[in-house]
Amino acid sequence: MELVEIGPGRWVVKRPARQPARSNLPLPNVISDIMEPTEQVDGKFYTSKRAFRAVGRALGLTEVGTEKFKPRQRPSLSRETKQRRRQHIKTAMERYAAGHRPGQR
Repeated sequence: MELVEIGPGRWVVKRPARQPARSNLPLPNVISDIMEPTEQVDGKFYTSKRAFRAVGRALGLTEVGTEKFKPRQRPSLSRETKQRRRQHIKTAMERYAAGHRPGQR
């Protein structure tokens, strides 16, 4: 193990330099914009991924698999909603006990 001084009173262990990962392929991987003709909801066929997605976004659509949705809080978890629900159930039970039957005359 060999130490190398990198500053006054600062030392690091000398390690062999690592070569960056390289592919044996002559060119980098390029994802093409071209796709098979695919029909969008406007009835037109698109061969460009960019145009296909632009039309979908303009129409307010969400492409599945590319968007992260915000976590949705259930309305039944709030205290006010629970209290209102309990009150409605209590009122319905009282009306039923008093002889009121929905749908009957």
